[in-house]
Amino acid sequence: MNYYFTGILIIVMVLLALLGGPARSAETQTNTSGSNTSIEGGYTGGATTYASGSTSSTTSTNSSTSNIKSSPPTANAPSFSAQSQDVCATGMSAGVQTFGLGFSGGKTFRDMNCERIKLAKVLYDFGMKVGSVALLCQDERVFEAMINAGTPCPVDGKIGKEALAIWQKYDFERPDYKTYVKRMKKRDKIDQSIEIKELKKIELESDKWVSYA
Repeated sequence: MNYYFTGILIIVMVLLALLGGPARSAETQTNTSGSNTSIEGGYTGGATTYASGSTSSTTSTNSSTSNIKSSPPTANAPSFSAQSQDVCATGMSAGVQTFGLGFSGGKTFRDMNCERIKLAKVLYDFGMKVGSVALLCQDERVFEAMINAGTPCPVDGKIGKEALAIWQKYDFERPDYKTYVKRMKKRDKIDQSIEIKELKKIELESDKWVSYA
């Protein structure tokens, strides 16, 4: 479940980074200036003749447009701290910021192995030693270590050889069942190859005795 949330968070951040467009501030400035000249009396200047009462108008327009890219505030990822607390949880947070959009988030994750160790310690402190071992045996590494040490994990109120017999009968209940099955298949292949070699060896020896006879 934790991996699913992490993957979804990363995908959302990537999409936001790709889809977020740059924020631009558009600024348009237009300046217009002009002059009007009224002619009351007619006169001639150069190649132009102005009649009495005519008006001469001159207008000039200047337009300019500028696009300014501005940086938005940064998206801050929330902080998760459990250093000073007796909890079995870790935090993760992340954030992404583009010119158009920002996103941040976080989540806490339970550490199940840490909880198992703390609970086992509490049981041991209360004098429940068998219960403490049984709880730790839920971890397949501990279970396998106990089997290899010749001290199988408690099950159904049984310990020792009685517990081992139950585990052998209902091996699918073992915490390390998948690993156990793979190991048994490899051992079966090796045992079969050894049997084949032994049979071939016996056949060769029998052929020798027949040829001598």
